[in-house]
Amino acid sequence: MKSFWIASYPKSGNTWMRILLGNLLAADSAPVRINAIPHMGGSLAASREVFDELLLIESGALTQDEIDCLRPRLHEELARGGGGGAGYGAGDLPAVRFAKVHDAYTLTAKGEPLLAGAGGADGAIVIVRDPRDVVPSLAHQRGIPIDEAIEFMAAPRAAFDNNRRATHVGQRLLAWHLHVASWLEQRDIPVHLVRYEDMLSDTRGVLLRAAEFSGIEAIEEAIDRAVRFSEFAELRRQEQQEGFSESMLAAEYRTFFRRGEAGAWRDELTTEQVARIEAVQGAMMRCLGYELCSAREPAEA
Repeated sequence: MKSFWIASYPKSGNTWMRILLGNLLAADSAPVRINAIPHMGGSLAASREVFDELLLIESGALTQDEIDCLRPRLHEELARGGGGGAGYGAGDLPAVRFAKVHDAYTLTAKGEPLLAGAGGADGAIVIVRDPRDVVPSLAHQRGIPIDEAIEFMAAPRAAFDNNRRATHVGQRLLAWHLHVASWLEQRDIPVHLVRYEDMLSDTRGVLLRAAEFSGIEAIEEAIDRAVRFSEFAELRRQEQQEGFSESMLAAEYRTFFRRGEAGAWRDELTTEQVARIEAVQGAMMRCLGYELCSAREPAEA
């Protein structure tokens, strides 16, 4: 069974990519239910339920370092098929397991790669998104002010804490630019880089290339069907009807599939907020092909 991480900073298109791949591999006549995606041979790398059940340890009683040191063992068990991780199956397609991960690519306190080794993967589809668009989306999802989201994304040690009431264990994110660099600069597993903006402008082409990277031989009809079944209108419709399980973490439910646009930051951020983001994230943004406002020529009087 092949295994691949779908890695991204939060609110960068990870869930949409999993839905695209889920619809591709399901090969059904109707869209896959969005709440079924985590159970289709893939998983959430930081799932508290999976951690506790497979390792027989209550994660809420552990420190973050203790959790991180145990997670490679968890990934090994999942790679062996533990927890029902038998992989997707669709006709004569190869068995493939995709797992969502928001962690940066880091080492544990024991010096072991958190997401590599025997329990690692055959590769990673790494999704990036303009951080100016990530900020308002992250602020909405977490129910925090935009300025706080900007500070969070700039913090070198940013993390989702190990809150025992949450459905996930703690995750070390790092600052946005450090998170991206950690995945692109590691040499343990091959990486296929995807920009969220390209997912929007060329969904079909992005899905086809992601499938090829994962060793999935998909016919054009299957690609077209998966793209059609994964349109934002369909995802919003499903969420309105039944909610989305991955957004049911806070006391107050917040819409997950919000705008799904590129460049929406232009009407959501102030000039000062944009400048603060670019001051910290600018070098990585340039590397990824994002144009900075600070790099533009001043308008003529």
